[in-house]
Amino acid sequence: MKATPIRPNAGVRAAYEKKLQTALAEMHGSLRYWITAKYRAEMAMDATAAQEIRRLMRRYARRWQTKFTTLSDELAAYFATAVNDRVDGALSDMFRKGGFTVKFRMTAAQREAVQAVVGENVTLIRSIASKHIADVEGLVMRSVAAGRDLGSLASELENTYNVTKGRAALIARHQNNVATAHLLRARHIELGVTEARWLHSTGGRKPRPEHVAFNGKTYDIAKGAYLEGKWTWPGVEINCRCVSVPVIPGFES
Repeated sequence: MKATPIRPNAGVRAAYEKKLQTALAEMHGSLRYWITAKYRAEMAMDATAAQEIRRLMRRYARRWQTKFTTLSDELAAYFATAVNDRVDGALSDMFRKGGFTVKFRMTAAQREAVQAVVGENVTLIRSIASKHIADVEGLVMRSVAAGRDLGSLASELENTYNVTKGRAALIARHQNNVATAHLLRARHIELGVTEARWLHSTGGRKPRPEHVAFNGKTYDIAKGAYLEGKWTWPGVEINCRCVSVPVIPGFES
């Protein structure tokens, strides 16, 4: 029986990104609405008007940062659980096809791995909100200082939002890869699997030379492979789409 690579689930990534993008759109829409309304009302900018816009920006920044703090806890927990369920399901299916029945439980080690995924994603989700808010505030205050018209500010706000959307998409894709890699690694270690074979994705416009060269080679699952000056695992580096196949006695890899 042949062992097969377990790839990051596209459905989980899409759902995670959709929830994140929906929250970002709501936040940006709210900020844009109130900033635009205030900016239009204060077209003749003076020191008092500038201070009022700054107070408005700070008030809405606090409100949305608080909302994203709550969202980060809920979304990160949802994501980590979804990835873990897909990993366990895929592993069980692989063993079932090989004639083995394996039922996974939430052990202390796996719970720790899931919590690590939750923690990393909480930080990333909050950082998306805080950076976007800071970027928007910077744009507004520079626009006030330079006396720019509302049209110019609106255009810059939209450009900033597009950058944030791109960052959110990258985070969703990358974290789906990273979470799958780490949760799969934790399960392999529990099962006593010590080695895996690295498979390069053959995709991407700029493949990592060392990843390409390592294709088909085995590495220690606990330690990882030493590539580009550090220990790593398939799918962990930014834009890495590599996967692994466990080396299991009785299975071909």
